[in-house]
Amino acid sequence: MTREDPKTFGNQSETLATRFLEQEGFVILERNYFARKLGEIDIIAKRDDVLHFIEVKSGKTEFDPIYNITPTKLRKVINSAHYYLKTKKLDMPFSIDALIVRYDEVEFIENVTL
Repeated sequence: MTREDPKTFGNQSETLATRFLEQEGFVILERNYFARKLGEIDIIAKRDDVLHFIEVKSGKTEFDPIYNITPTKLRKVINSAHYYLKTKKLDMPFSIDALIVRYDEVEFIENVTL
């Protein structure tokens, strides 16, 4: 039995997440957006004139991947989102969201910072 490379598994989960979002009417703008010294945003998407900064967490164990969304991680995503808006000169509503992939099941949670 071989162990799957975590990066490969993460990329597969992000691809599954992207397909899910597209089926839900989102337009994917960026994947793995990196804001220097701030962090990375897994997926940036748009739906109904709202930008969505989406953190994807996945897992194949009994430990629920939702617990990997920590206050520190959320702070980095929020700071990166503000950086993205500033550098792209955008002034529009946005949401910080989580997309949890458990095996092949997807759960989308909007506005995780409320």
